[in-house]
Amino acid sequence: MESNFSIRVGSRISEAFSWWWETSNHVDDLNRTILPLLFVVFAISWYIWIGNILVKRKLPLPPGPRVLPLVGSLPYIDPELHTYFSKLTNIYGPIFKLKFGTKLCVVLGSPETAKEVLKDNDSIFANRDPLISSLIISYGCSNILSAPYGPECRMLRMVFAREIIGKMRTNVICDLRRQEVRQTVKDVYLKIGTPINISEQMFVTMLNLITSMLWGGTLKGDERRSIGQEFKKVVEEVIELVGKSNISDLVPILARFDIQGIQHRTKRASLWLDHIFESMINQRNKLGQSEGADKGNCKETKDFLEVLLQLKDQGDRKTPFTITHLKALFTDIVVAGTDTTSTTFDWAMTEMMKHPEIMKKVQEELEMVVGRNYMVDEAHLPNLPYLNAVVKETLRLHPAVPLLVPRRSSESCIVAGYTVPKGSRVLVNAWAIQRDPEVWENPLKFEPERFLRGTSKWDFSGNDFRYIPFGSGRRICPGIAMAEKMLPYVLASLLHLFDWKLPEGVNLDLSEKFGIVLKKKTPLIAIPKARFSNPELYCQNWQ
Repeated sequence: MESNFSIRVGSRISEAFSWWWETSNHVDDLNRTILPLLFVVFAISWYIWIGNILVKRKLPLPPGPRVLPLVGSLPYIDPELHTYFSKLTNIYGPIFKLKFGTKLCVVLGSPETAKEVLKDNDSIFANRDPLISSLIISYGCSNILSAPYGPECRMLRMVFAREIIGKMRTNVICDLRRQEVRQTVKDVYLKIGTPINISEQMFVTMLNLITSMLWGGTLKGDERRSIGQEFKKVVEEVIELVGKSNISDLVPILARFDIQGIQHRTKRASLWLDHIFESMINQRNKLGQSEGADKGNCKETKDFLEVLLQLKDQGDRKTPFTITHLKALFTDIVVAGTDTTSTTFDWAMTEMMKHPEIMKKVQEELEMVVGRNYMVDEAHLPNLPYLNAVVKETLRLHPAVPLLVPRRSSESCIVAGYTVPKGSRVLVNAWAIQRDPEVWENPLKFEPERFLRGTSKWDFSGNDFRYIPFGSGRRICPGIAMAEKMLPYVLASLLHLFDWKLPEGVNLDLSEKFGIVLKKKTPLIAIPKARFSNPELYCQNWQ
């Protein structure tokens, strides 16, 4: 049938060409030269278009395990998806399909297939495939993470890059980071000799920094600390809910029943966040009114809430920045900026305690660059290549988001010789790619030196698809600059000023707990000991 269709199309084109030739006796020689060429170009283009359609119809879907009616592959799926998908890659190859209930899911497990989706066909796969919990917490996809790719998404990323990440390079934000890091040093010093939950300590540091950035000029003292403690509880619940398998996402007909109660819990957490954001906005507006006309001293803005409220009031852009966007953006920053960074810090400290020779190399580098009588400052970070290699190796072996954030195909597309249908959920198994023995030598070994040799740049730009801890393409993580600043800064500070050991009778546990963020199953508990005798390095009043 398809071949007959092509023959009929060719016949019509030939008839049209013959008609033109026979009825164009009065056309000059120039036209007789140009128009046949146009017909040839048209005919070739038509045949290529038809050929592509026929090829797409003939190419099969990716291979994959068997499925059952309605539930698909669900009865066979291991909850630890990143390792389960890695095993399926070994069976079916670098691209395979699964049915999550009624949803077709395509999983990629090689640098080559990742490149086809994240770069070669990035425009087709630029949209997200948000879960119900994500829709709730993002104010209906009004944030950077979940918004459909288009003018609104580009506007949000521009606002984030220009007004937040860009301003992180100013003296005000640099001072905030220094203040929070040194407060963390002081907190740890006051706990010398007692066990500390490493991930929890880093979470508090990041949360304090982020809330200081967002509305530090609005709240002060005990009020800010109290809000921070509440935030920690809510952020942890949001991360759990967004990463939890929800039967309503897999079988949409059941969504109205909310069988697992995930929608109800997410709405409750979202309302709490919304209440806090509304409170901060109201307080900032009142503060702005009281400051009134005191603008002549050209003071630099103390927080981003003021900047973004001013941006909202300008109202001169085709895609306006609204209060809903502001609150959704704050949710992105608070939720993503705290948990992923604290989790990566937990993994880095765990790996160095497992390999004390690596921790010793980092400390020796710090003593050489920083000195024994000084605290680490951000200006030291570019001169700490081994420390930065430790951070990169941690993100290789333990990427914070192991399957990246799901994408959805906006149209059918050919990937690695298979058809990925329109509307498919596409997952990139960064965890497996970054442990692939065909790509990495001794892939399961924690070896920072691998990032100090060779010609590869090994940065976080997403241009080398062997190493994509922050993703790639149009939807690459916009918070890379924040992670690049804070993670090595806190890590360097706590390694320079403290030695660390495990509590008596406690064994080091490197087992993983899968979720949208890949955490340690057992958080690291470690005991700090001061490395230097000068108390001024630890307890100066940095306020």
